[in-house]
Amino acid sequence: MNLFDVYSIWDVALAKGEGCYLYDSDGNKYLDLYGGHAVISIGHSHPKFVENVQQQLKQLAFFTNSVINRQQQILAQKLGKISGYAEYSLFMCNSGAEANENALKLASFKTQRKKVLAFKGAFHGRTSGAVAVTDIPQYSAPYNLNSNVTFVPLNDIEQTEKELKSGEYCAVIIEGIQGVGGVKIPTDDFLRSLSSLCKSYGTMLILDEIQSGCGRSGKYFYHQYSGIKPDLITVAKGIGNGFPMAGVFISPEFQPVKGTLGTTFGGAYLASAAGIAVADVMIEENLMANAEKIGRFLMNELARFPQIKELRGKGLMIAIEMPEPVFEIRRKLMFEYRIFTGASSTNIIRLLPPLCLTEIDARYFIEAFNNTLIQLKIGS
Repeated sequence: MNLFDVYSIWDVALAKGEGCYLYDSDGNKYLDLYGGHAVISIGHSHPKFVENVQQQLKQLAFFTNSVINRQQQILAQKLGKISGYAEYSLFMCNSGAEANENALKLASFKTQRKKVLAFKGAFHGRTSGAVAVTDIPQYSAPYNLNSNVTFVPLNDIEQTEKELKSGEYCAVIIEGIQGVGGVKIPTDDFLRSLSSLCKSYGTMLILDEIQSGCGRSGKYFYHQYSGIKPDLITVAKGIGNGFPMAGVFISPEFQPVKGTLGTTFGGAYLASAAGIAVADVMIEENLMANAEKIGRFLMNELARFPQIKELRGKGLMIAIEMPEPVFEIRRKLMFEYRIFTGASSTNIIRLLPPLCLTEIDARYFIEAFNNTLIQLKIGS
């Protein structure tokens, strides 16, 4: 049997990781500025993370959610404290798409409505409900298409209110920062106005913080810069540091009903142990402050490059938009300077490194990026 060939793959076979570095099977060392799609938050193979998962594996790896799981309870308490959402409830699941599916389901249960308002450029996952609110047509099969989703431009409050006035929408779903869409950032004023409109029209506000959450922006959630409190917040990626896990933060206005949500593997013992380690390390190593500090350094240094068409970002979630395709830049960074980067569309380099990135590592990238532009004669 062969693998189903749906991924574009670099010719690199990784063997191990440590901190912000990766090592291939030949022993070559790479700087990781992508974190496996913003997944690696506290660093590859962090000792506390490894120890927590190993110790839990020796005791109990899995049982159903039909018994008390103390690890889940501990994780919920820690996430509530670190995020500032202690009064919310936590539903644990396995992936960002699943978190968004459950948030949409809760909103529909709550309002007894079925339409959803989303934003152009959005990405919320590839499962049926999540891909329906994703603005990338090639990701949707005919089975996924329905008339219950409307897309409006990001930061266009007039068009947003025009739709919400109908009273037909159970939810508005918006990313804290659009990731796949190119690190497009909703303004604070837009988020505040959106929150107010949702309250006025009885629509649930869902903040998808799957990429922009877990401290990546310098706060635990990006939307906290605007001072709003959504009805539902979806999390994944960084909260597990590579262990598949996700969750929905649910405001106190929602009352749980047995059987309406469920999962086999969500919040299992190993996942909870991984999440506990991540939350502890985030606090112990002050990683949110580091993300803000190193992100600001990178943005200031990158702003000096006249070749860059547009620079966007917050903390360690950065887009470098160039006037031409970036594949050759990324290829050279990968194979000559051994730096992993991400992309968004053809012209955008996306940086989503572990939150433990140091200034020394950031300087190395800036030097390599500068040399690459010179070698490729970009902007000369």
